[in-house]
Amino acid sequence: MGKFNNLNGKVIVISGGAKNLGGLLSTTYAEQGARLVIHHHDDNSLDEAKSTLAKVQQVGGEATLFKGDLTKIENIKALFQHAESTFGKVDIAVNTVGKVLKKPIADVSEEDFDQMQDINAKVAYFFIKYAEQHMNENGKIITLATSLLAAYTGFYSTYAGEKAPVEHYTRAASKEFMDRGISVNAVAPGPMDTPFFYPQEEDEAVAFHKSQALHNQLTQIEDIVPIITFLTLDGWWINGQTLFANGGYTTR
Repeated sequence: MGKFNNLNGKVIVISGGAKNLGGLLSTTYAEQGARLVIHHHDDNSLDEAKSTLAKVQQVGGEATLFKGDLTKIENIKALFQHAESTFGKVDIAVNTVGKVLKKPIADVSEEDFDQMQDINAKVAYFFIKYAEQHMNENGKIITLATSLLAAYTGFYSTYAGEKAPVEHYTRAASKEFMDRGISVNAVAPGPMDTPFFYPQEEDEAVAFHKSQALHNQLTQIEDIVPIITFLTLDGWWINGQTLFANGGYTTR
């Protein structure tokens, strides 16, 4: 049976686990007794990582920090090696890493394109690869995508375009890992009310994004965390899917 009855003692790796959605996932899983590997990017995010670690410890959770630029694939491999050497084989791996770029195609440089591809596509691919290699049977792998995958719009070609492969990585991995009972899914939120979102958008655009969903609001991280935790517990039978969680912002 592939269903986890609870998360007590489960080993969970969260990339980008220090802040925003990843930070709330870390503390939520800690409250349920999980043991966490909280990844953050570099020294600029260290204070946030330490703050999240302290919150995890306040609720009685066990956690360790891991710093690294995951566009360097050796760091993804090292992340999962660190998890296994610290706590044992991984049960759940959640990749929240991503980068938004809002530019017309005419203004996108080769450097822009390569960076967006590395962060949004390459990291996702190798995170899935190394998660499986260091994972127990019946594990769960979840990648954050974007609801722009179902949008008909300009200006996000490199963001939606480089998140689009995540859907096929998810489908392919879910088939390849099926014999081990490992489920692989993607969650595609609408634009989230976090600092990740606002630098790309003018006030008029923010208002438009809000107007496209229920209650005239952006996606809240508090609404996405229960969906991710659901996939790791009662939602275990969902496999190979992209779940659009956006209040009706886009659909297909």
